[in-house]
Amino acid sequence: MGVMDWNEKKPQTDMNDDAQQGSDGAEIAADAAKADAEVAKLATDLEELRQTLLRRQADFDNYRKRIERERGDDSKRTTGRLIEALLPVIDSFEQALAAHREPEYANYQKGFELIYKQLVDNVTRLGAERVEPIGKPFDPHVHQAMDRTETSEYPDGTILQVFQPGYVFHGRVLRPAMVRVAVHPSAASKEAAN
Repeated sequence: MGVMDWNEKKPQTDMNDDAQQGSDGAEIAADAAKADAEVAKLATDLEELRQTLLRRQADFDNYRKRIERERGDDSKRTTGRLIEALLPVIDSFEQALAAHREPEYANYQKGFELIYKQLVDNVTRLGAERVEPIGKPFDPHVHQAMDRTETSEYPDGTILQVFQPGYVFHGRVLRPAMVRVAVHPSAASKEAAN
């Protein structure tokens, strides 16, 4: 009977161990599922942080490029204003050089020509371009018509004379050229002439 009692008790103990191992296995499985959920959440959070970082880097790059572009534009505007302020000085030099062609002014003229050339060279180095429109078609974006001459010798709208040169700076007109434009005689003007 002692042997029999022992056998009878053993299956009960095995059943208790199996039940305990089953509950431990369920707890482990629950813990593993919980850990997997936390890992998945952390991975999602990490990816969101990476995406946020990438967006912030792109925003910063765009900001940096915009600031550099604005600085360049500010520099061009400032240089353009400086050139605009110097244009009347260049005009005055041109008028002074054209007015004094007498021999007694030869030495003064050489000095003025040297100063004029230096001034024009410096303005050109800053990026200004002189508009040379004689013989070209009239463009209201670059030229300002001050006078017109009726003639059949030139195509209609051809620039015949420049009263004051124009200047362009990086594609922007600083000052339009003041010009005389050829126009074909109209029938009314022909009748008035006869």
